Formats: sequence, structure tokens, C-alpha cells
Amino acid sequence: MGIVTDVVLPLALAFIMFALGLGLTFADFARVAKQPRDFLVGAACQIILLPVVAFALVSIWPLEPALALGVMIIAAAPGGVTSNLLTAYARGDVALSISLTAVISLLSVVTIPLIVVFAYAQLMDGAGKEVSVAQTAISVFVIVTVPAVIGLLVRRFAEGFALRFEPIARHVSTGLFVLVLAGAIFQERDNIVSYFAQAGLVTLTLNVVMMVLAYYVARLFAGGPAQRVTISIECGLQNGTLAIAVATLLFDGGLAVIPAGTYSLIMFATALIYIAFLRRAHPPD
Repeated sequence: MGIVTDVVLPLALAFIMFALGLGLTFADFARVAKQPRDFLVGAACQIILLPVVAFALVSIWPLEPALALGVMIIAAAPGGVTSNLLTAYARGDVALSISLTAVISLLSVVTIPLIVVFAYAQLMDGAGKEVSVAQTAISVFVIVTVPAVIGLLVRRFAEGFALRFEPIARHVSTGLFVLVLAGAIFQERDNIVSYFAQAGLVTLTLNVVMMVLAYYVARLFAGGPAQRVTISIECGLQNGTLAIAVATLLFDGGLAVIPAGTYSLIMFATALIYIAFLRRAHPPD
């Protein structure tokens, strides 16, 4: 697994983040200043509320420590790149979705190290290797921030190429995500049923509880129905590839990868059910 862990997985994640960057413009970041309340509500739900809910769950749920750590890793991840597409299907605020995905992905160089190192110290009880905030930040910066910024700059200075290549890159990214997820499951194939039994219910609970909480927080503080839907979806769809990469690169995979795998499978099903409900409840005019 050495070459997969050390080369293939980081390159796959880097390409996925590069593809995300290709789909961004500087206006996506400037929009935050024009729509600050909705953005701040969404960011607070994802950066603060989601890890708090996850930590509360793993504190009361009977889980192996490494599985609990894996739940915290998926909770620390930014929104998934498919959230923008699913927000469009749900008739949400796509511009807000793009801004949240873009900014929180770049902020993850700070948020992921803080959340993951805290969780490691609390849940692993000193067992295993030392993990530092600086070490984690460097890893996230290299495989997340740098490729996304390169993609953003390519879009800015070679827009024609970016517009032509970005749809292809998104399809490749989807394929890479499936391969990474399949690889993570295959690596733990001997115990996959018992692991899924342990991690599946807690990740399903985290996903559903967080989408509902985010919706009602947005209902209290954000703009309108489209913004509520967007913030709910953003908090339900996490970057599973990044979570798998963090668990693998920092903790050598194992049990810590499983929650990212179960969450990545569950989140699409719950999001599609949610979207189907919304479209049925609010048919187009």
C-alpha cells in the first residue's frame, strides 16, 4: 500500500482540489462581502457546529477510539465539491454554495489541524504517534490549498482553457473519488461488515442531525428558503476524499478511514432523499 498511500492518494486529492479551483473565480470570494450574513451562518455551522455535534456523538457512542477519531476527521473536512451541483438540483443558492465550498476549503489548512489534533489528544488517550498542528497544517496546505489556488489562478489567467477543461476535470474528479473510496473499503475488506456496523449508524446520525440543525439555524439567522437549503446541504456533504487522505497520511489508515467511507456513501443517499422531498413539496412554477 506504500505507493498508494504516499503517491496515488495525495495526487488524486490534489487533482480534485485543482478541479475545484478551476471552477472558481475571484468573484466567488468577493461575494462573501456582499452576502456576509448567509456566509457567516453557513461557515459557523460547518466549521464550529458540525465538529461540536460530532464530538458530542463520539463522546456518548460506544466506539473504538480510532473510529471515533475518523468521525472527527470527516466532521473537520470542508464541504464536498458535489454540494454545488446538488444545491442546484434542490433550487438552493448556488452562488452561496460555491462561496462556502471555496472559502472553507481554503480555511481547512487551519481548521482541520486544530480539530483533528484536539480530537486525537482527547480520543486516543496518548496512544500512538505524536501529531502536531504544524505537521497537519503543512500536509493539508500541500494537498489542498496549493492545488486549489493553482486552479483558481489558471481560471483567472487562462480562462478559455479553464472553461474547456473544467467539465472534464470534474468527471475525472468523480472517478478519482470513487477509486479512493473503493480503495479505502478494499484495504479493510476483511473486517468491513463489522466496521460498517460500528461506524455506519453514527455517521448516518451525524449526517442527518447536522443537516436538520443547519437548516433550523439558517432559518433563524440566514436569508430565505434558498439559503436554508444551501447551508443544510453544505453541512451534509463533506469532502470524503480529503477525510480519507488525512486519515491515511496522518494515521496510516485503518479504522480511522472507515467513518469517512461510510459517511461518503450515506451522504449522497440522504441528500438525494432531501432534494426529492424539497422538489415534491415545492414544485417549479
